[in-house]
Amino acid sequence: MRTQDLDLGFLAEPGSGPRPGVVMIHDVWGLADHTRDLAQRLAAEGFGVLAVDLYLALGPVEIEDPGRFIRALSDPEVLADLQAAVDSLAAHPACAGQKVGMAGFCMGGMYALLAACSVRGLGACASFYGMLSYEHGLLHDEAGLDPARKPRQPLDAVPDLGCPLLACFGDSDDFIPQSDVECLRERLAGTGERHEVVVYPGAGHAFMNDTRPAVYRPEAAADAWTRLVHFLREHLG
Repeated sequence: MRTQDLDLGFLAEPGSGPRPGVVMIHDVWGLADHTRDLAQRLAAEGFGVLAVDLYLALGPVEIEDPGRFIRALSDPEVLADLQAAVDSLAAHPACAGQKVGMAGFCMGGMYALLAACSVRGLGACASFYGMLSYEHGLLHDEAGLDPARKPRQPLDAVPDLGCPLLACFGDSDDFIPQSDVECLRERLAGTGERHEVVVYPGAGHAFMNDTRPAVYRPEAAADAWTRLVHFLREHLG
């Protein structure tokens, strides 16, 4: 396996010719060791993985309130960065000529779903405990959100889904109401795209993060990882 830091983030790839690519999107805490580890694990499964750093243009960030921080981010600017990441990975020798997908976790899962509905060149998308609504849960703000920064919530983007989607949640997630997950199921049914929504009993937010023992759920994480690998192999080749 080969790894290197690029202008857009961290690249992990098998090093044996062009392979299908995956743009990986970190959680609200940034491109930390956990995301780099996930990128290397996925590269070991045969993918070229670009773990994008969405905070490069922001410089060092301090996050006291994750919800407030995400509410202040510009969705159009983040999606432009993700388009650049997809284009860059598709042109990189590690993945040239191969399909490119996307996977994201927490905030990254939210942006993965938004990207699946707007970013060009995606062959598949996987979203793990990504927030679905700006009206409920972590991102709700009674004062309202800036429409320039948050023009549409993920649930409202679903009709524009442009690739197969895998979405995984825990049924005990304090940040994502189960009503939002059911709404996602309903809206996905009308897209014509292949999709799978999985809800793990007894799992909460960030259940795949093995650096956080309080929230990590090994059985759910193992099943979700197996689903991810099979899903990407099926749709990216």
